[in-house]
Amino acid sequence: MPSTEPSWHRYTTSFPGGRYRPTDRVELGPNLTDGLDRRLLGDVENKRVLELGTGMGHSAIAMAKAGAKVIAVDPDAAQIDHARQIAEEHETKIELHEADLADLAFVRNESIDLVVSIHALAAVEDLDRVFRQVHRVLKADMPFVLSLPHPTASLVDHFTDDKTVIRGYFDAAVLGSGPSLTHRHLIGEIFSGLSRANFRVDTLIENPYADQPGLPETLIFRGKKIGN
Repeated sequence: MPSTEPSWHRYTTSFPGGRYRPTDRVELGPNLTDGLDRRLLGDVENKRVLELGTGMGHSAIAMAKAGAKVIAVDPDAAQIDHARQIAEEHETKIELHEADLADLAFVRNESIDLVVSIHALAAVEDLDRVFRQVHRVLKADMPFVLSLPHPTASLVDHFTDDKTVIRGYFDAAVLGSGPSLTHRHLIGEIFSGLSRANFRVDTLIENPYADQPGLPETLIFRGKKIGN
Protein backbone atom coordinates (compact mmCIF):
# COMPACT_ATOMS: atom_id res chain seq x y z
CA MET A 1 0.00 0.00 0.00
CA PRO A 2 2.53 2.63 -1.12
CA SER A 3 2.04 6.25 -0.21
CA THR A 4 2.37 8.99 -2.78
CA GLU A 5 5.01 10.40 -0.42
CA PRO A 6 7.74 7.72 -0.33
CA SER A 7 9.42 9.27 2.73
CA TRP A 8 6.16 8.98 4.72
CA HIS A 9 5.74 5.76 6.65
CA ARG A 10 4.84 4.86 10.19
CA TYR A 11 8.29 3.22 10.48
CA THR A 12 10.25 6.00 8.91
CA THR A 13 13.65 4.29 8.90
CA SER A 14 12.23 2.27 6.00
CA PHE A 15 12.72 5.31 3.78
CA PRO A 16 15.88 7.43 3.33
CA GLY A 17 13.99 10.73 3.62
CA GLY A 18 12.08 9.71 6.71
CA ARG A 19 14.55 11.20 9.15
CA TYR A 20 13.88 14.67 7.77
CA ARG A 21 10.13 14.77 8.22
CA PRO A 22 8.87 17.99 9.86
CA THR A 23 8.85 18.52 13.61
CA ASP A 24 6.82 21.74 13.57
CA ARG A 25 3.48 19.99 13.07
CA VAL A 26 1.89 16.59 13.61
CA GLU A 27 1.52 14.61 10.38
CA LEU A 28 -1.53 12.39 10.83
CA GLY A 29 -0.86 10.84 7.43
CA PRO A 30 0.47 11.74 3.98
CA ASN A 31 -1.09 14.44 1.81
CA LEU A 32 -3.37 15.83 4.52
CA THR A 33 -4.84 19.32 4.67
CA ASP A 34 -2.68 21.88 6.48
CA GLY A 35 -3.96 22.61 9.97
CA LEU A 36 -5.88 19.34 10.35
CA ASP A 37 -3.65 18.32 13.26
CA ARG A 38 -4.45 21.53 15.16
CA ARG A 39 -8.18 21.07 14.54
CA LEU A 40 -8.24 17.47 15.76
CA LEU A 41 -5.65 17.63 18.56
CA GLY A 42 -6.42 21.11 19.83
CA ASP A 43 -4.03 23.15 21.95
CA VAL A 44 -1.57 20.71 23.55
CA GLU A 45 0.26 23.24 25.73
CA ASN A 46 0.62 21.91 29.30
CA LYS A 47 -1.22 18.71 28.30
CA ARG A 48 -0.03 15.18 29.05
CA VAL A 49 0.03 13.44 25.67
CA LEU A 50 0.56 9.75 24.95
CA GLU A 51 1.67 8.74 21.46
CA LEU A 52 1.29 5.08 20.52
CA GLY A 53 3.75 4.04 17.83
CA THR A 54 6.04 7.04 17.77
CA GLY A 55 8.36 5.82 15.01
CA MET A 56 11.32 8.20 14.79
CA GLY A 57 9.56 10.64 17.10
CA HIS A 58 8.74 13.51 14.74
CA SER A 59 5.17 13.96 15.97
CA ALA A 60 6.16 13.55 19.61
CA ILE A 61 8.81 16.24 19.17
CA ALA A 62 6.31 18.56 17.44
CA MET A 63 3.88 18.21 20.35
CA ALA A 64 6.65 18.73 22.92
CA LYS A 65 7.74 21.88 21.08
CA ALA A 66 4.12 23.07 21.37
CA GLY A 67 4.34 22.73 25.15
CA ALA A 68 3.03 19.21 25.78
CA LYS A 69 4.52 16.67 28.15
CA VAL A 70 4.82 13.73 25.78
CA ILE A 71 5.05 10.02 26.57
CA ALA A 72 6.01 8.18 23.37
CA VAL A 73 5.71 4.40 23.02
CA ASP A 74 6.97 2.09 20.29
CA PRO A 75 7.62 -1.68 20.27
CA ASP A 76 10.67 -1.29 18.01
CA ALA A 77 13.95 -0.60 19.85
CA ALA A 78 15.53 0.88 16.72
CA GLN A 79 12.71 3.40 16.40
CA ILE A 80 13.11 4.41 20.05
CA ASP A 81 16.84 4.93 19.51
CA HIS A 82 16.20 7.11 16.47
CA ALA A 83 13.54 9.11 18.34
CA ARG A 84 15.97 9.70 21.20
CA GLN A 85 18.66 10.94 18.81
CA ILE A 86 16.32 13.29 16.95
CA ALA A 87 14.87 14.66 20.20
CA GLU A 88 18.42 15.43 21.37
CA GLU A 89 19.18 17.17 18.07
CA HIS A 90 16.11 19.35 18.59
CA GLU A 91 16.92 19.85 22.29
CA THR A 92 13.44 18.58 23.08
CA LYS A 93 12.45 16.36 25.99
CA ILE A 94 10.12 13.40 25.41
CA GLU A 95 9.61 10.37 27.62
CA LEU A 96 10.31 7.23 25.55
CA HIS A 97 9.20 3.66 26.26
CA GLU A 98 9.90 0.51 24.28
CA ALA A 99 6.70 -1.47 24.81
CA ASP A 100 3.80 -3.25 23.16
CA LEU A 101 1.13 -0.69 22.26
CA ALA A 102 -1.41 -2.47 24.48
CA ASP A 103 1.01 -2.76 27.44
CA LEU A 104 0.64 0.59 29.19
CA ALA A 105 1.06 -0.51 32.81
CA PHE A 106 3.59 2.31 33.33
CA VAL A 107 0.85 4.91 32.69
CA ARG A 108 -1.49 5.74 35.59
CA ASN A 109 -5.28 5.55 35.29
CA GLU A 110 -6.91 8.76 34.05
CA SER A 111 -3.61 10.65 33.83
CA ILE A 112 -3.53 11.52 30.10
CA ASP A 113 -5.18 14.47 28.32
CA LEU A 114 -4.74 13.23 24.74
CA VAL A 115 -3.78 9.95 23.03
CA VAL A 116 -2.48 9.99 19.46
CA SER A 117 -1.63 7.07 17.18
CA ILE A 118 -0.54 7.65 13.58
CA HIS A 119 -0.86 4.61 11.30
CA ALA A 120 0.94 2.49 13.93
CA LEU A 121 -2.13 0.47 14.93
CA ALA A 122 -2.12 -1.03 11.44
CA ALA A 123 0.54 -3.39 12.81
CA VAL A 124 -1.78 -4.53 15.65
CA GLU A 125 -4.22 -7.38 15.05
CA ASP A 126 -6.36 -6.95 18.19
CA LEU A 127 -7.37 -3.30 18.41
CA ASP A 128 -9.75 -3.93 21.31
CA ARG A 129 -6.85 -4.52 23.73
CA VAL A 130 -5.33 -1.18 22.77
CA PHE A 131 -8.66 0.66 22.97
CA ARG A 132 -9.29 -0.64 26.50
CA GLN A 133 -5.88 0.55 27.66
CA VAL A 134 -6.35 3.95 26.04
CA HIS A 135 -9.69 4.32 27.80
CA ARG A 136 -8.07 3.45 31.14
CA VAL A 137 -5.30 6.04 30.92
CA LEU A 138 -7.34 8.92 29.45
CA LYS A 139 -9.11 11.46 31.59
CA ALA A 140 -12.88 11.66 31.18
CA ASP A 141 -14.12 13.29 27.95
CA MET A 142 -10.56 13.58 26.59
CA PRO A 143 -9.78 12.69 22.95
CA PHE A 144 -8.17 9.69 21.28
CA VAL A 145 -7.05 10.53 17.73
CA LEU A 146 -5.93 7.65 15.52
CA SER A 147 -5.14 7.37 11.85
CA LEU A 148 -4.79 4.19 9.83
CA PRO A 149 -4.25 3.22 6.21
CA HIS A 150 -7.70 3.34 4.62
CA PRO A 151 -8.94 -0.23 4.05
CA THR A 152 -9.87 0.54 0.44
CA ALA A 153 -6.29 1.55 -0.38
CA SER A 154 -5.24 -2.10 -0.48
CA LEU A 155 -8.04 -3.21 -2.82
CA VAL A 156 -6.05 -2.39 -5.94
CA ASP A 157 -2.57 -3.03 -7.28
CA HIS A 158 -0.94 0.40 -7.25
CA PHE A 159 1.88 -0.83 -9.49
CA THR A 160 -0.36 -1.40 -12.51
CA ASP A 161 -1.49 1.41 -14.80
CA ASP A 162 -5.15 0.45 -14.59
CA LYS A 163 -5.03 -0.12 -10.78
CA THR A 164 -6.26 -3.72 -11.05
CA VAL A 165 -8.63 -4.78 -8.27
CA ILE A 166 -6.97 -7.63 -6.36
CA ARG A 167 -9.28 -8.23 -3.37
CA GLY A 168 -12.75 -7.48 -2.06
CA TYR A 169 -13.45 -4.97 0.68
CA PHE A 170 -14.47 -7.62 3.20
CA ASP A 171 -11.62 -10.02 2.39
CA ALA A 172 -9.41 -10.58 5.42
CA ALA A 173 -5.82 -9.65 4.67
CA VAL A 174 -2.50 -9.23 6.42
CA LEU A 175 -0.19 -7.31 4.11
CA GLY A 176 3.59 -7.06 4.14
CA SER A 177 5.88 -8.05 6.98
CA GLY A 178 8.29 -6.46 9.44
CA PRO A 179 8.06 -2.66 9.33
CA SER A 180 5.45 -2.86 6.55
CA LEU A 181 3.12 -5.28 8.37
CA THR A 182 -0.46 -4.05 7.89
CA HIS A 183 -3.71 -5.54 9.15
CA ARG A 184 -6.67 -4.30 7.11
CA HIS A 185 -8.94 -2.82 9.78
CA LEU A 186 -12.34 -2.01 8.31
CA ILE A 187 -14.26 1.16 9.14
CA GLY A 188 -17.09 -0.68 10.90
CA GLU A 189 -14.63 -2.77 12.91
CA ILE A 190 -12.82 0.32 14.19
CA PHE A 191 -16.03 2.21 14.98
CA SER A 192 -17.51 -0.79 16.83
CA GLY A 193 -14.29 -1.35 18.76
CA LEU A 194 -14.18 2.27 19.91
CA SER A 195 -17.84 2.10 20.94
CA ARG A 196 -17.31 -1.12 22.92
CA ALA A 197 -14.40 0.55 24.73
CA ASN A 198 -16.68 3.49 25.66
CA PHE A 199 -15.52 6.13 23.22
CA ARG A 200 -17.94 8.54 21.56
CA VAL A 201 -16.74 9.05 18.00
CA ASP A 202 -17.17 12.68 16.97
CA THR A 203 -14.98 12.79 13.85
CA LEU A 204 -14.31 10.46 10.90
CA ILE A 205 -12.16 11.68 8.01
CA GLU A 206 -11.31 9.82 4.80
CA ASN A 207 -8.43 11.44 2.94
CA PRO A 208 -7.91 10.79 -0.78
CA TYR A 209 -4.66 10.13 -2.59
CA ALA A 210 -3.23 13.34 -3.98
CA ASP A 211 -3.16 11.98 -7.55
CA GLN A 212 -6.04 9.48 -7.20
CA PRO A 213 -8.89 11.50 -5.65
CA GLY A 214 -11.35 8.64 -5.95
CA LEU A 215 -9.37 6.33 -3.68
CA PRO A 216 -8.96 7.15 0.04
CA GLU A 217 -5.48 6.70 1.50
CA THR A 218 -5.85 7.59 5.18
CA LEU A 219 -8.67 7.01 7.66
CA ILE A 220 -8.84 9.17 10.80
CA PHE A 221 -11.05 8.73 13.85
CA ARG A 222 -11.40 10.93 16.90
CA GLY A 223 -13.24 9.56 19.92
CA LYS A 224 -13.89 11.10 23.32
CA LYS A 225 -13.71 8.96 26.45
CA ILE A 226 -17.06 8.24 28.10
CA GLY A 227 -17.19 7.44 31.82
CA ASN A 228 -14.32 6.48 34.10
